[in-house]
Amino acid sequence: MKRDLTTTLLGGATVVTLLIAVGLGLSAPLDINQGSLVRLMFVHVPSAWLSYLAYGGTGLFGLLYLLQRQRRWDRLAMASAEIGVLFTVATIVGGMLWAKPTWGTYWVWDARLTTTALSLVVYGGYLLIRSLIDDPERRARVSAVVGIVGTLYVPVNYMAVEWWRGVHQTQTLKLLGKPRFDAAPIYGWVLLMAVVAFTFLYLYMLRVRGTLAAREEAREERELMNELGVSHARVEVARG
Repeated sequence: MKRDLTTTLLGGATVVTLLIAVGLGLSAPLDINQGSLVRLMFVHVPSAWLSYLAYGGTGLFGLLYLLQRQRRWDRLAMASAEIGVLFTVATIVGGMLWAKPTWGTYWVWDARLTTTALSLVVYGGYLLIRSLIDDPERRARVSAVVGIVGTLYVPVNYMAVEWWRGVHQTQTLKLLGKPRFDAAPIYGWVLLMAVVAFTFLYLYMLRVRGTLAAREEAREERELMNELGVSHARVEVARG
């Protein structure tokens, strides 16, 4: 893939911030109750944040497509959905590793966990729909609507621990009402850097995947034009 300055800068920023986050995470003091297990938070929470960001991006890019009918927005919506699914899986795996020593089991049908699992169904369906529709314009329209509706998952999942109390802890960072961070302040700085690093990672992956999608689309269009050209030539020969 031909490199461009923006992609290079995003990649560099991702590597630097990830290294800083790893350094801060490894040097952070151990938790009184959880010990070194608390360090899973520095991956689990940013992974969840990135999935929210990616699903929000899918809805936003889908809306931009419906408003402007530019294919690049559809490509970015697809790329963002793929990233969201990837980091939802990472969130679930990290949560399971955290849950086993604290809850005694890898999985419970808690409201937060259940809605997180359902997001894989929603966005897996989004990607499946894209693969089943051949017409690019119709595929983009249908996908945009599904992606916009799917963003309802983000507030529902975030508020699940408040609306349906279960075994999952409440939000580490409360954003509604008076913002509050429910952990030791030193962990807040580590989490902040990890979230920044994962945000750069999202932007980098989005740009790379969007570029690849554009190239795939251009190749498919060339192949289609070649097939149409061959078909047209055969018709002309038959007429002649």
